[in-house]
Amino acid sequence: MVDMDAAIGYVVAHGDPVERARLSFLRTGGAPPPHIIDRIGDGQTASGGWPPSGNGRVPSVDATCFRLAELDDLGGLRGPAVDRALTWLAAAQRDDGTWQEDGSLADEAPPWAMPGDPEATLYLTAVAGFWLCVAEAEAHPYRDVPPVHGAVTEAAARHVVSRLHPDGTWPSYLAVGWHAAGLLHEQQFFYESARIQLVLGDRLTDMSPADVASMAAVLRRMNLGDDWLLEGARKRLTETQRTDGGWDSDEGPVFDVNTTLAAIRACR
Repeated sequence: MVDMDAAIGYVVAHGDPVERARLSFLRTGGAPPPHIIDRIGDGQTASGGWPPSGNGRVPSVDATCFRLAELDDLGGLRGPAVDRALTWLAAAQRDDGTWQEDGSLADEAPPWAMPGDPEATLYLTAVAGFWLCVAEAEAHPYRDVPPVHGAVTEAAARHVVSRLHPDGTWPSYLAVGWHAAGLLHEQQFFYESARIQLVLGDRLTDMSPADVASMAAVLRRMNLGDDWLLEGARKRLTETQRTDGGWDSDEGPVFDVNTTLAAIRACR
């Protein structure tokens, strides 16, 4: 079993105020202090997206989705700031249903968000479509009104389906898989979503701790993972938890707390 007490202790010891507030919400469901939400919102551009760095002016699809994930862990995936972010994401979608970063961000973009790169385009499309679906479900859990961005998420899902190989694999980063599985399930592409989950199950033993934590957290968020896949993910997280309670990030120690929070969300 995952040592949850040790994981909590690691976040308390090493997390910043936002990360500790995320931990508190994941543990108790308690609302964070307003200044925590404000701290995230302070970096939002006038257009609604977030830039990739604190002094940036051009909003980024990848950075905006990261901020939405932070807000989701704080129970804050609603309100004016989120509405502006979702409106910006929807407006930034290209005519073919995809997303790409602004070309001016090329010098600072990571490989998975590189403007014009086909693999990055598929990744950003799956992630942006996923968070639009999550936000719609959060705002209207009983699906009693038409989704505000329904045409946007449908176009994103159709593009992702068009890029899947017959065996359920995809020509891009591994993280496309779990975000695409969630997006396609929400858009009622159930068969395609299930095929992706089978591929993820086959790759589970080779995944890094950060990938396992992210996958399991996403599957739990959308309530779509088969029991065997989530159980396998939790077993891998048990095997890879460090003695200090945390897990290794794929992006360096500065992101270890974020990975640990994803693991807590996956296993709570």
